[in-house]
Amino acid sequence: MTNDNIQQVIMSGIVFKGKSDKKKEEPKVKTKAKKKTYITGLHGSGAAKMKAEIRRKRANRHK
Repeated sequence: MTNDNIQQVIMSGIVFKGKSDKKKEEPKVKTKAKKKTYITGLHGSGAAKMKAEIRRKRANRHK
């Protein structure tokens, strides 16, 4: 760095910026865990049925 650059940095400071090239924002991915058939355990997966049962128990816990 030259003396002029150092003097300029002292007088104006250094500006840190994020990345300027923003890519297109990709649409959000919907997962099967949010779909109704998965939440209710209707599609046949053992894990989905187990999770659905846990959700039902949790929903009924404080009624």
